[in-house]
Amino acid sequence: MPTEPVTGIPDLALTMRRVAIVPAYNEERNIVRVLAELRAFDAGLDIVVVSDGSTDRTREVAEAHGARVLQLPFNLGIGGAVQTGFRFAWENGYDLALRVDGDGQHDASQLGNVMGPVVAGEVDIAIGSRFVATGGYRSSAVRRIGIRLLAWVVTRIAKQPLTDTTSGFQVLNRKAIRLYAADLPHDYPEVEGLVMAIRHKIRVCEVPVTMREREHGRSSIGSLASVYYMFKVLLAVFVGLFRKSVVPGDVA
Repeated sequence: MPTEPVTGIPDLALTMRRVAIVPAYNEERNIVRVLAELRAFDAGLDIVVVSDGSTDRTREVAEAHGARVLQLPFNLGIGGAVQTGFRFAWENGYDLALRVDGDGQHDASQLGNVMGPVVAGEVDIAIGSRFVATGGYRSSAVRRIGIRLLAWVVTRIAKQPLTDTTSGFQVLNRKAIRLYAADLPHDYPEVEGLVMAIRHKIRVCEVPVTMREREHGRSSIGSLASVYYMFKVLLAVFVGLFRKSVVPGDVA
């Protein structure tokens, strides 16, 4: 795991086909910054914005700034949007998929650190974690408690320390792309998907990152709803332990 910040793309990654998957729902005021930061990080990066039934100008703004947009006809939720992106990455032969949320909370300049272990072949999925190091935006106290509870549960399932199981700041190799293109839980894709990946012997690690508070708009999950949300996620995780997932070879 890198101990010093990496400000650019690892050299080995330049030989790989790479795509950024940006799920976005009504993010017309945030998407320009996200796209600009991705291009500043890696000028050769393909960018796909999955507009999840947005009713604002997310699609038009993203297209005007050079991104390819997959417009979903209605709001599927984060899981459906993200799986759409992974399906695109798999079908188009990408070696690396960089997942970055469309709300601007993820700082693309830190992607070099997150990519490192995947590009080096050490893991299949690297997750940017807010809780490995200090500093940065960490959400409300109520949500942090819930996140730590989820991390405690998933750590025991995975039999390895994990601190930020709700993080959508991720880099995946082709093996992991294949799995998520075939099957990704739609309700709570970060947590449930992580448990599913572990069950399929996908190698996972966390990399320290800092995150930012969104500049425009607000999260779909408020502080009071966070407690209810976390209990639902925990229930989904336990149900998922007995869930039969699609065989990765079923991807067309």
